[in-house]
Amino acid sequence: MASPMHFRFLRTVLCSALAGACVALAAPVHAAADYPKQAVRVMVGFSAGGAVDNVARQIGEALSKRLGQAFVIENQAGATGTIAAETAARARPDGYTLLVATQSTMVVAPRMYPNLKLKPMQDLKPIALIGSVPLALVAHPSLPVKTVGDVIELAKKENGELIYASSGAGGPQHLAAELFASMAGVKMVHVPYKGEANAIADLIGNHVPLMFSNLPTLLPYIQSGQLRGIAVSGHSRAASAPELPTVAEAGLPGFDAQTWFALFAPAQTPDDVIEKLGAAVDDALQDRILQGTLASQGLTINALRGPALVTYMKDQETQLGKVVEAAGIKAD
Repeated sequence: MASPMHFRFLRTVLCSALAGACVALAAPVHAAADYPKQAVRVMVGFSAGGAVDNVARQIGEALSKRLGQAFVIENQAGATGTIAAETAARARPDGYTLLVATQSTMVVAPRMYPNLKLKPMQDLKPIALIGSVPLALVAHPSLPVKTVGDVIELAKKENGELIYASSGAGGPQHLAAELFASMAGVKMVHVPYKGEANAIADLIGNHVPLMFSNLPTLLPYIQSGQLRGIAVSGHSRAASAPELPTVAEAGLPGFDAQTWFALFAPAQTPDDVIEKLGAAVDDALQDRILQGTLASQGLTINALRGPALVTYMKDQETQLGKVVEAAGIKAD
């Protein structure tokens, strides 16, 4: 049988432990005070060398300079970027696994893959919007169209049989075309390709007549006359092609379809870590050298974070979700 002294000892130990726990619970947690203490993984859901990968590497390098640790890019391509997104979402929420993603992964994929367990907009927390790349509506020179109005008129004349290409189902190019058709009140036939390069090659070869695609990629072909530029998809004209009107000013007011890039973390990542990372991104995007590099890739900086970013993401989810559902877009 235990002695009274033994009970007193146990009581002292228990009370001390409980008191320590209470102090620990009561004390504020400042996770970002010494963050980061080690290398940070930055997941990318697309192959190396593509637009998402390039933006991620530029931002990763800038964050490394500002926060003193390596930001290592890890590519896990496939399933519209959801493989990498799931890796990030399931990681420990401590700021050491991040994700650079676009609307294709965050908004479109859950509607394309009905059995997808990941819920990107709930399982991931936005840190900062980096910027966006406008698309351009282009046609083969033999197609009798020069303006947005011409395209709409031809689509009506063709009675739903006008063909357009894209780099794949559910991508920004596909969404832009479907948004265009919806707002114009016309129907067109989608021909998905496995990649932007293949689609553009067939457009130049006159195997398909029309498409939306990334302006920086299309610009050399527009300038050489191999393709005819009709309009750009953003809310303002592109500095690299000021002669091209926006779709909105050329006939479809309110049209805005761009490829945006944003940085995310697991949903339960502490707010102070999110704030530290967001502030570092803001600082990086004010650097003129980085601005020039991103501009050369066709990216327009649009630094958003905090409540403004959350509102933007919710608006994107609503708008693009309607487009996907109305068009019945499914995975290839």
